Amino acid sequence: MSTAPGSLPVTPGKIIAVHISYESRAAQRGRRPAAPSYFLKPSSSLAASGDAVERPEGTELLAFEGEIALVIGSPARSVSPAEAWSHVAWVTAANDWGLYDLRANDKGSNVRNKGRDGYTPVGPRLIDARAVEPTALRVRTWLNGELVQEGETGGLIFPLSQIIADLSQHLTLETGDLILTGTPAGASVAGPGDIVEVEVDAPHTPGAPSSGRLTSRVIDGPGDFDPVIGSLPSVDDLQREEAWGSREAAGLPAAPTAPAMSPELRDKLLKTPVAGLSQQLRKRGLDNVSIDGVHATRPGTKLVGVAKTLRFVPNREDLFRSHGGGYNAQKRAFDAVREGEVIVIEARGERGSGTLGDVLALRALARGAAGVVTDGGVRDHATVAGIDLPVFSQGPHPAVLGRKHVPWDTDLTIACGGATVQPGDIIVGDDDGVIVIPPAIAEEVADAALAQETEDAWIAEQVAAGHPVDGLFPMNAEWRAKYEAATEAETR
Repeated sequence: MSTAPGSLPVTPGKIIAVHISYESRAAQRGRRPAAPSYFLKPSSSLAASGDAVERPEGTELLAFEGEIALVIGSPARSVSPAEAWSHVAWVTAANDWGLYDLRANDKGSNVRNKGRDGYTPVGPRLIDARAVEPTALRVRTWLNGELVQEGETGGLIFPLSQIIADLSQHLTLETGDLILTGTPAGASVAGPGDIVEVEVDAPHTPGAPSSGRLTSRVIDGPGDFDPVIGSLPSVDDLQREEAWGSREAAGLPAAPTAPAMSPELRDKLLKTPVAGLSQQLRKRGLDNVSIDGVHATRPGTKLVGVAKTLRFVPNREDLFRSHGGGYNAQKRAFDAVREGEVIVIEARGERGSGTLGDVLALRALARGAAGVVTDGGVRDHATVAGIDLPVFSQGPHPAVLGRKHVPWDTDLTIACGGATVQPGDIIVGDDDGVIVIPPAIAEEVADAALAQETEDAWIAEQVAAGHPVDGLFPMNAEWRAKYEAATEAETR
C-alpha cells in the first residue's frame, strides 16, 4: 500500500466489512437484515487513491461500493454502544470493489470477488473521529464525474456504534483494524477507462472535515483462471441485476410480476380434491397433468400455489464444481420464491439424492412460499415434515446434491414427475397426488369440480341409503331429475 500522506498509519490486522447496512440499499435489494452481518477482506487488497483496479479479462461485473471506513485507535473487546465510538481514531473513504463474476461460489464470504489485490482502496486523508459525530457523516460516490451514490449515517439500519459494539462482543478489535460500514443505494458497475471517486465528509460539522476524493481508475487485467484448481467466473441475470443495482440499469427486461391468483380461486382450490380437478381436466382433454410418484411429507396436506420452477441436470463432476457450490441455482430459487409460489423441481425422477433439506424448507417458509414439489428426494425428511410447509417428494434420502444432481437453472419450462410445468401454472396437491392446471382454465375447472363434488356427495348419500349404483353413478335421466328436484328444494 502507498505511504503517501493521508494513507492508513499502519497496515490493518483485520479488514471487516458489513453486508447490508443502509436502508436505501436494503430497499434496493428487497431484503432487510434483522441484524448486521460481516465478511473479512485481506490486507493485501488495500490500495491508495490514484491506484488502478483491474477487471480480469473475460469478466464483466466489476462493481464499486463507496463506503465510510473506520480505523480503530484502541483495542475494543465487549464494549457497549455508548463507549464504542471512543475506540475509533479516524474516519476515511473506502471503495469496496467486488467482481460479481466470482461471487456465486463465495456467496457470503466474498473471499475471491472482494479480496483481490487492489480491491480495497482507502483515503486519501484521515478525519479525526473526535471531531465528528458518528450520526452525522456522509459518503458520496462519482462515476466519471457524475454523482451516483449519496448516503448519510442517519440512514443506516445499524448505527456505527452498534456495529463496533457487536463486533467487539465476538472478537477483539485491535489498533489499526479497518471497518467498512456498508454502502448506500447506487452502487453499480464500472469498466476499463472509468474513474470512480469516493468522498466521506461531515457536512453538518463546523469546517466540514473531509477525506478528500478517493480515486480509482479501472483497467484491464489478466484473466488466467485455471479450472483445474478452482471454479471459473460465471454470471447470470441475478448477478447482473445485483451488480448494476437494478434490472433496468443492467439492460435486462423487467422482472415478471408476481403470479396472480385471486383469493376466491385459491379458496375454491383448497376446497376441491385433486381427484375432482383431475376429472375435470380430463373432460377438457388434459390427461398428462399429474406429477407422478410424489407424496406429501405429512398425510392430510393440501397444497395450492403458482409454479416457480427449478431444474437439476445429472451430476457431472466438472459442472458440479462450477455450478454446484456457493450461491447456486437451487439457493437462488429458494431466496427468490415469492408469496403464494410453489417451487417445482425437476430431478428426473431420481430419488437417490436429496433435492432440498430443512434449511431450504425454512427459507421457503420464511419467504411465504405455498410449498415445494420435487420428483427427487428430501433430506432431513422428518424435520421437513415438522415444518409448516407443504412438501411433496419421492421420499427421504440422506445424500446431498452432488451425488446425483447439479443445480442448473430456474424459471423455465421443466418436466417433473412426467408432467410439463411452466412458471405460472397452478399447482394443487393432496393425499391423492399433485396436478398441474393451466392458469387460463383454472377458474372454470375449479367451479366445475366443486359442482361435481356437490353432486357426488348427493350420490354417496343415496348409495349409503341402499340404492344400487346402476343408473345412479353416473346418473341416468330419472336420477338426474331427482337430484335437480332435491337441489332446488334445498335452495328455497
